Amino acid sequence: MKAIALFSGGLDSTLAIKLMRDQGIEVLAININTGFGSTKDRREHMQNMCDQVGAELKIIDIQSEYLQEVLFDPKHGYGKNFNPCIDCHAKMFSVAKRIMEAEGASFLISGEVMGQRPMSQNKEALQTVLNESNCDGLLLRPMSAKMLAPTIAEINGWVDRERLEGITGRSRERQMELAKEIGLEDFESPGGGCLLTDENFSKKMVDFIKHDTFEVRDILVMKFGRHLRLSDGAKLIVGRNKEENEHLQNIENDKYYHIKTVGVPGPHAMLSKNASEADKYLATKAVLTYCKTTPENIYTLSYDEVEVQGSPFSSREEIQAFNIL
Repeated sequence: MKAIALFSGGLDSTLAIKLMRDQGIEVLAININTGFGSTKDRREHMQNMCDQVGAELKIIDIQSEYLQEVLFDPKHGYGKNFNPCIDCHAKMFSVAKRIMEAEGASFLISGEVMGQRPMSQNKEALQTVLNESNCDGLLLRPMSAKMLAPTIAEINGWVDRERLEGITGRSRERQMELAKEIGLEDFESPGGGCLLTDENFSKKMVDFIKHDTFEVRDILVMKFGRHLRLSDGAKLIVGRNKEENEHLQNIENDKYYHIKTVGVPGPHAMLSKNASEADKYLATKAVLTYCKTTPENIYTLSYDEVEVQGSPFSSREEIQAFNIL
């Protein structure tokens, strides 16, 4: 018997897989990449979790499908920020169902815990996700199974319902007990995990779609740096530290110039290629203001290898009006 697991890499989804493996079920753990999961590459961590509980890992990229079908027109609306959680979960389960059929598996599992997230994991929301994804009966939620209606896997005896859990609510006490019992190591502390639930990231998204059509290649741009919207509408991104500078300089997106300082240490920056001359002037001054420079001197920046000269603002306060965050 084989199951497909929706796998986030978190503790709940890891424990859900372990509960299935303990009943002799083969598990393929799929992590669905919408593009908004994290600013860090979590592949190594996810592989470590799967190795500990005896599951195979596959990462499935649905970024284009997600932008086209879910993010900007969610049937069930958004959460507190730019997060279409119910529609997102339904999309993930419909993708998992496709994989289940292709792999010859018999059912799906997830690590969802009823009541852990009041908006997206209450009983009504959990059922809505099943209805929207046509997975009713196919999806077993081992962590809360005893509090939910029996699924096909339980009814058919593929899985012993008595060996599943009945966890509800936001307490992590039972999960921590299970992790200790099985000797699970290096698991993550609970967190949101999705950038779309972050208030600041959501502000950047709202600003972006006011000025441009959002595409897959824009996702990376949104993840790093200080974001500014200049007077004539150009987007400027300025790295805030060494790590962000490295990420920004590796982005390939022909909507933007790459800006580097010449002769003085400074941040890596990106500017919309459709920027007006006035916005280029502002961008030059802003980038130089984040360097160790003085307004009395002239400095050089490279815009995709074309050199431009300018001087900084007298203080960073003059940039505040342009900050998205």
